[in-house]
Amino acid sequence: MQIYRFLSGEDDSSFCHKVTKALSEGWLLHGSPSYAYDGSGQKMRCGQAVTKMVADQPYDPDRKLVDY
Repeated sequence: MQIYRFLSGEDDSSFCHKVTKALSEGWLLHGSPSYAYDGSGQKMRCGQAVTKMVADQPYDPDRKLVDY
């Protein structure tokens, strides 16, 4: 089964660390990153989709994706 996550955060080093941690855990980049201005917070925000293949098992919407 392939699982999908969308990582997002403020445009700073903590976002880069979040993506790097996901990559180190076996997640793969999926598509291009996004970059947008958050007018309410007056900050730039980043987003990156990641996917991961996991052993065949039933999908459980109550399970955290990082626990697969």
